[in-house]
Amino acid sequence: MKLGRIVLVFALVILLLLPGCRTKELKEITLCEVTHSIFYAPQYIAISKGFFEEEGLKVTLVNGAGADKVMTAVLSGQADIGFSGPEACIYVYNEGKEDYSVVFAQLTKRDGSFLVAREPMPDFKWEDVRGKYIIGGRKGGVPEMTLEYVLKQNDIIPGEDVQVDTSIQFALMGGAFLSGLGDFVTLFEPIASTLEREGTGHIVASIGAESGEIPYTAYYAKKSYIEKNPEIIQAFTNAVYKGQRWVENHSENEVAEALKDAFPDNDQQLLETVVKRYREQDAWNKTPVMKEEALLRLQDVMKDAGELKDIAPFEKIVNNTFAEKAVK
Repeated sequence: MKLGRIVLVFALVILLLLPGCRTKELKEITLCEVTHSIFYAPQYIAISKGFFEEEGLKVTLVNGAGADKVMTAVLSGQADIGFSGPEACIYVYNEGKEDYSVVFAQLTKRDGSFLVAREPMPDFKWEDVRGKYIIGGRKGGVPEMTLEYVLKQNDIIPGEDVQVDTSIQFALMGGAFLSGLGDFVTLFEPIASTLEREGTGHIVASIGAESGEIPYTAYYAKKSYIEKNPEIIQAFTNAVYKGQRWVENHSENEVAEALKDAFPDNDQQLLETVVKRYREQDAWNKTPVMKEEALLRLQDVMKDAGELKDIAPFEKIVNNTFAEKAVK
């Protein structure tokens, strides 16, 4: 009888503990990023530190290798959320598509690319590119348009004073430069610093430091997806904000350490160098909220590049509801 009571008590204890032992089922989503770069450090921190899991999400990360391909993946349903320059959303909206993509969170606020030369140029001036050849990126993409904006700000007209090659795919620009094409190339990290370490390229200027603040990379999803899955969008935005705060509140050494899983081919020293470089140019948003004036500046850059006729309304392109709630 006594043994039976012990067994009964033990069984009751197990039953009471079981609910707490059950793991919360994670909602699986696919995130398509424009490229894989240390420039997006808060995103990888959110992944490595488990912030998405804390919010009930399991994120599968895929590389779209270009904003146009990321948007195609989102519109076709191959990806739930896209991550690239918000210019992709502006293009789609202006095309008149009914179920267009809407930005709900911003990650970076400056161009993350660097101008890389073949030789060291410690006293570089933008006048030095006059009469030269720059591998500039895909025509209509924010990196290429921002480069043109910076050139014009320095009284250098693309196509007249300097040749800007827009025919090479984003993922192939570094390889093209290494093969001997061009005098300069714009590259993201860690590729730019890797070339510099190997002596095959030398960083001479920061495009982001020259261009000023613009909403450079942001998260978006189809309007219908956001309407059907507001809890997923909120959870995702919450995790991104946690990543942004973590990066802001930790040292370059700590951030670099946390990025090792995302960039296993890069050592601690290189990661620290790149993190310090992006922090010094104030590349990361402190919150996921996008400013209306920043989007307007981006559209000015697009118009200046001849890629935009009509300004898209901020309230159509951006939904700050989730970002503002995450911050609160």
